[in-house]
Amino acid sequence: MSVTESSAAAGDDAVACRAEIVRLHELIEGLLSGTGGDPAEFAHAHAPGFTLVEPGGGTLSRAEVLAMVDGARGVVPGLRIGIEDVRVVASASEFVVASYREVQVRADGGGDVRAVTVVFARDASAVHGLRWRHLHETWVERS
Repeated sequence: MSVTESSAAAGDDAVACRAEIVRLHELIEGLLSGTGGDPAEFAHAHAPGFTLVEPGGGTLSRAEVLAMVDGARGVVPGLRIGIEDVRVVASASEFVVASYREVQVRADGGGDVRAVTVVFARDASAVHGLRWRHLHETWVERS
């Protein structure tokens, strides 16, 4: 692969990662706020074997995450989720690793910020060609 082809692929990965991260968080925002979102679409976005390391350090399986989101539908009215600083960390033929900041704001003005790293599995059947394989979130102090 030439430098130009490599740069183009990296650019394509960056566009796809940003689009998928924003898309899924819009879906999560709708599910948790009760304004919309399809749980089946959320489930399809996550690859078999998906794992989530929560900001507090606990690890959840795909089934646990799906159950948690399903049980939380509509429990955070007015929730807004913003995505910032999306960057591709590494990519290969089978995966893409990206990092980003997630800013959650509730209707009462509270919320939190998370530094996140995601491992995407490449999957042509997935939206943007990426399925969530692993997610690691860390609390960030709000300034």
